[in-house]
Amino acid sequence: MKLPGTLMLVSAISIGLCAQTLTLRDSIAKTLAHHPDVKTFMLRIQQAEQGYNVAYADYLPQIDLSATYNPTKTYVLPVNGMFHTVEDSGWGAGATLHQKVWDFAKTSALVDASKADEDIARLSLGEVKALLAYKVKSLYELLVVQREAIRVREKDLEAKKAFYAQSRALVKQGLKTNADTNRFLSSVYVAENNLAIAKASFEKAKTSLSLYMGIPLRSDIKLQGHVLKKNFHLHRGTEHEILESNYKVKMDRLNVQKNRLLHQSAKSAQFGSIDLVASYDRFDTLNKYNSDYVGISYNVPLYTGGRMSAQEQQAKIGRMIAQEQEASDTLALQEELRALLIDIKRYGQTIKARKAQLISAKSTQKVQTARYKEGLATYIEVLDSISVTLNAELGVLEAYYSRSLALDRIDYLKGKI
Repeated sequence: MKLPGTLMLVSAISIGLCAQTLTLRDSIAKTLAHHPDVKTFMLRIQQAEQGYNVAYADYLPQIDLSATYNPTKTYVLPVNGMFHTVEDSGWGAGATLHQKVWDFAKTSALVDASKADEDIARLSLGEVKALLAYKVKSLYELLVVQREAIRVREKDLEAKKAFYAQSRALVKQGLKTNADTNRFLSSVYVAENNLAIAKASFEKAKTSLSLYMGIPLRSDIKLQGHVLKKNFHLHRGTEHEILESNYKVKMDRLNVQKNRLLHQSAKSAQFGSIDLVASYDRFDTLNKYNSDYVGISYNVPLYTGGRMSAQEQQAKIGRMIAQEQEASDTLALQEELRALLIDIKRYGQTIKARKAQLISAKSTQKVQTARYKEGLATYIEVLDSISVTLNAELGVLEAYYSRSLALDRIDYLKGKI
């Protein structure tokens, strides 16, 4: 009977520990569900959909109702070769239907342009999600680095406190001078300050991530340390893959298409439109009568004060700007990617070098510590060896973090979350 209770207790403890673990995937998912930028771009998609509905409405019949009432109106009537006037009230009411038959593809171009706007809005949502995911990855990995930096700084502080205590004992024995204790005490203060800086940096990153996710995070939250040492494979087709999948480049292409359609619509406007017109009116002005009409009208703008030609030129320039913007963004993307690839290759070499430096520094520190105890080394040599080891440990962390950020940036350029 005791075994089930023990298992329940172990399960409860395990659940509690799991509940304190924050994974990178959870961080991204909560941010995308909470961040106002995502909600803003979702609303922009709805706005673009309504813009499409507005443009498409020109395909459908347009019905207008009209009504007039004149409480007093003067009517002129010929009677026996003379004109007589009559004061009377009058009213009229009717309905008019307009159906566009053909406008030389002006409306269809506007509808297609609004559809491109809708697609651009959807791509913008994907872009902002990928960007937020990249920022969350950066913050999460910074938390991992700062957590590890805190551990390294704590070990450094403990070591320097131990040397300070040891130097005091050696001074009492007459084996060391007060210079040793004062220098070790100074190094303790420096280590305490560096530890405080590391803890503050951790809290800043945690606060930022908490705001992104919309939930509070505890200082003892468990993190996935392996995210810094991710596996990666870069191939020759990486640049082509990014140019095909990057959200910004896709939006640029659609923007070029949209401006081309707007230019086409502006050119078509000068040819006018053919409309089907039907109307029915009821009048009561001295006499009551009905009036109806069904026919086809063709309206051509002859003079608009140069407005139509200016609109056409404006649309043409907009298309040219969109084309140049696409070329500029593509160039900037290629430049950033190639710089990232160079950095990633360099970080690989840096990691190897700093790992070797760390092994050597630890070995040197061990020797110097033993020599100091035997009176064969000075406190300066000991502190130098500790400093080199500390810098080597933090250097390895920094290199892993920098490489991880570069890889995350490539994922962002690919549009990956």
